[in-house]
Amino acid sequence: MILHLSNPDLASSTIAWASWDGAVPSDKLQMQTGDEDTPPYKSVLDAMRDGWFVIQFPLLPHYAHGHDHETAHLPYEYILERRVEVE
Repeated sequence: MILHLSNPDLASSTIAWASWDGAVPSDKLQMQTGDEDTPPYKSVLDAMRDGWFVIQFPLLPHYAHGHDHETAHLPYEYILERRVEVE
């Protein structure tokens, strides 16, 4: 699962997300872009409390002088994983 937060604080709001579950049977539909209005977790901290492990923290963005108001990728991306038994 990937959660993009509004700022680097683990308790800040999720503003974008994506997930893919390798344990879901192949005949079930996975999340598709834009098909959910509500994030799976309000924050990374909420996901951690539900058993998810954070495996990557974002690098803080470096804005060159004069370019600090330009748009780019979402800077506060956290990658999480959860291990489950698969039958």
